[in-house]
Amino acid sequence: MSLLTNAPQSGRILIIDDSADHNLLLQTMLGNAGHADSRAVTDSREAVPAFGEFRPDLVLLDLHMRGQDGFEILRQLSSRIPPQSYLPIMVLTADLSQESKQKALSLGAADFITKPFDNVEVLLRINAALKEHFLHDDLEERNRILDQKVRERTEDLESAQLEVLARLALAAEYRDDNTGRHTNRVGELAAMLALSVGFSERDVQLIRLAAPLHDLGKIGIPDRILLKPAKLTAEEYDLIKTHTIIGARMLSGSKFPVLQLAEKIALYHHERWDGNGYQGLESEAIPIEARIVSMADTFDVLTHERPYKPGWQVHEAVAEINSQRGLQFDPRLVDAFTELFRSDALRAFALRCAEPDARTASDAGRVPARAA
Repeated sequence: MSLLTNAPQSGRILIIDDSADHNLLLQTMLGNAGHADSRAVTDSREAVPAFGEFRPDLVLLDLHMRGQDGFEILRQLSSRIPPQSYLPIMVLTADLSQESKQKALSLGAADFITKPFDNVEVLLRINAALKEHFLHDDLEERNRILDQKVRERTEDLESAQLEVLARLALAAEYRDDNTGRHTNRVGELAAMLALSVGFSERDVQLIRLAAPLHDLGKIGIPDRILLKPAKLTAEEYDLIKTHTIIGARMLSGSKFPVLQLAEKIALYHHERWDGNGYQGLESEAIPIEARIVSMADTFDVLTHERPYKPGWQVHEAVAEINSQRGLQFDPRLVDAFTELFRSDALRAFALRCAEPDARTASDAGRVPARAA
């Protein structure tokens, strides 16, 4: 019996056999070998409930029992073991026919123990099966920890990239929005619109994170043009339009979904529903996320002071957006936007985001937001 002195870690062992004598023999044998945590079931109808409650590390299963036979129990137990797990089911049988062995193996049996038992062989097989089970569990846990670390590193990298780009976008915004809050307002409003037209929670969060990077390309536009209070010349307008291409290039090549979406938004957020935008895309050819950000961007620019214009009141900005239904903006999004206004969600958002020094007088000298 010296072969059994270095038994592996003791595990929970479930014995399913309609012979009480066999069960007592096995439990005594297991207890003497250091496997004290075992449970025996003689009624085959109790086998599956006992498996779920006891959560064994190994199962000893008799094939031929009254009521449900071992094959049916094997089929039921195998379906309850997760695909990535290894839980050995060892068959107890005096039936050595090839047909029975093949059938048991096909249903998930890991090994066979022949009746009548040879104590040394039984314990050696059980110890080997338990060792393999615990090694598999250890490997599975190591893989889980490794996957978690990879996910955390990936999230950290994505967060770092987002932070760097968000700070760049903020630097660009400070040049024509002295509060630097425009980018965040556009992200929040774009998320509200996306939710109102049926985006999933995941996609709403993506657009909330990606939208603030829409004007990242302004980094490449000279201040003399970006901050010019007068009307732009044709040449200056052509130059300021390049901020969409600059931003898209800065965001291109990422493997992260949020930055891939940000690239698309940066490139297409100045497209118009009627096709008269920067790239000439029209209607459904314009990515819906860019259509949403275009409307959120326009609303925020209209309702806040810029070097070339004072801020508008919320109802005036809504009226302006409605006037562009089917022209600059997607009609469906305009309707969703108007519904937000009617429900007070838009007004509450605008009030929450209002700047203390914003000008909201409705003087006749107002001009619509610059296209850029």
